[in-house]
Amino acid sequence: MVGLMLIADPYSSMPMIDGTDRLVLVVRDRVLPGEEIEQWMLGDLRVRVRRVTLDTLERWVIGGDRDGVQWLVQGEVLSDEMGRLAELRNRLEEWPDLLREQKLLCEFSRFMLTYSHAKRNLQQGQVLDAYSNVLASLHHWAHISLVEQGMLPELTVWEQMRRVNPGIYKLYEELTTSPETLEKRVQLVVLACEFSVLTKMRTSCALLVHVLASRETPWTVAELQQEDRLRELPIDFSLLMQKLVQRGLVREVAKAARGQGAVKLELRYTAEEEHILP
Repeated sequence: MVGLMLIADPYSSMPMIDGTDRLVLVVRDRVLPGEEIEQWMLGDLRVRVRRVTLDTLERWVIGGDRDGVQWLVQGEVLSDEMGRLAELRNRLEEWPDLLREQKLLCEFSRFMLTYSHAKRNLQQGQVLDAYSNVLASLHHWAHISLVEQGMLPELTVWEQMRRVNPGIYKLYEELTTSPETLEKRVQLVVLACEFSVLTKMRTSCALLVHVLASRETPWTVAELQQEDRLRELPIDFSLLMQKLVQRGLVREVAKAARGQGAVKLELRYTAEEEHILP
């Protein structure tokens, strides 16, 4: 076993959720299928035992699992003989450059994906779906703003945004409480998101561009997905590469790949040197 954590009130920010009084996180090097979750009654307490790996905890941090991050920050460490849980918690506090860049890239990928869905929904007259997607876009935009400030997004992210970035908070208010029609509200926020996608792309995707520039030969998407700094990140590589190419930050190269039948062109990608951030 790697470590053991106890979270006394795992859903303290959501009092309407009833069902778990204590959460025990059992951290292992490996978790077999079927042993991830158990439910127990200890007297009057409902206890959930959740077995996870360190890789899972890393994905919670990078991928934006807000419950998981809060558990890591607030949980009581009962066992950590090798210090690996302490090391992960220290990384959360110190925000090393790689972790910050990975977090920015993941949040930007989701921001762009949900914004793109919202824009398409509007074009198709699906206003309610557009509202749902643009609200998600605002959440990811808020997370980008917080990470840029060196802050960890909390469960009550809009209370944070009221203090940290009143502009994004104002857009959230406009979308959710404005007397304008729903379609007008969604259109306004989609336009704001479109502008932010363009202005945030270069800095938020700096890690991906640096990886592309780390060798002379262009990369396939499959190779990028296996690169150590990008492996298992929950991002949409195809959409990201398409947008980066459109903005001139990345160059797309078509290479002939011969096989059985017709000649196929394999798409590869490399960084445009003048857009690489120091």
